Amino acid sequence: MPDIASALKSEIARISRKVLRGEVDSLKKATTSYRRDIAALKKRVQQLEQQIGRAPKSSRVVDEPRPAGEGMGSRKLRFSATRFAAQRTKAGLSAANYAKLLGVSPLSVYKWESGQTRPRQAQLEAIASLRNLGKREVAARLAQVEAAGAGK
Repeated sequence: MPDIASALKSEIARISRKVLRGEVDSLKKATTSYRRDIAALKKRVQQLEQQIGRAPKSSRVVDEPRPAGEGMGSRKLRFSATRFAAQRTKAGLSAANYAKLLGVSPLSVYKWESGQTRPRQAQLEAIASLRNLGKREVAARLAQVEAAGAGK
């Protein structure tokens, strides 16, 4: 009996090794194929990066799709809380008066200056329109806004 058990055990081991070898070989082939594909993709990415590096800077700008409401003249405006506060103090206005000029609440101006929130696009455009004005021009605009508010 012990001979049959050992013979059966060795035969099972031999058959299982044969089956495993077939499975492992197919996995090795797939792995080799995947590595070859990955190497080809890496090479292609490197070539494309080199082409981008050689392209003139003016052609690197990618046109982003714009919403239907935006005109051709609109541009991306940046916002900095510290620069916003400096702009207001340069104009010599309080947060309340600056808020009147922009058509927002004084709390909004406070939150923008403290960096708690950011203005929306329409508000950014209003801020940008005030950016290059002097104290007299800002005072004149504020008088217009207050006169229009009193006439309501």
